[in-house]
Amino acid sequence: MYVLGHLGISLLLYAPIAAWLVSTGQPTLAALTGLVMVALSSLPDVDTQTHRIAHRGPTHTVWFALGVGLVAAVGSGLGAAYLSSLSLPSLWAAGWFGSVALVTICGHLAGDLITPMGIWPFRPLSTYHRSLDLTPSKNPRANRLWFAAGVVVLAATLLVVVS
Repeated sequence: MYVLGHLGISLLLYAPIAAWLVSTGQPTLAALTGLVMVALSSLPDVDTQTHRIAHRGPTHTVWFALGVGLVAAVGSGLGAAYLSSLSLPSLWAAGWFGSVALVTICGHLAGDLITPMGIWPFRPLSTYHRSLDLTPSKNPRANRLWFAAGVVVLAATLLVVVS
């Protein structure tokens, strides 16, 4: 997938989370969660910006997803300790945003799993490779479809919750 497709997948994953947060009276947390998910949706593709890391190498593994989740947890835990306006306990914020980051990176991996190139999710501990070979990552129609699905599902979900 390309950026647009990964963004759409993140929006699809975010829709039920946003609905739950908005319906429980937490619109600020819903907005922050959405911002984090959008910001991280294409993070594993940072490997395309350098020749030192192979594309779909270490940044496309469960270890990277766990690492990003850990960094997000520590960062948000420390941030919550200093930002009292959110009224979030720092341990809760750490768990929440660490989990959100982990889910977002796993969503990216799922998006690349459907391409012919696939992913090696447990490298370097395993040579296990998986590809569903449904569509090339550069397919503009598939990327637009994922994005449109994410926008429509999120909008419909929020309309139902707000109504």
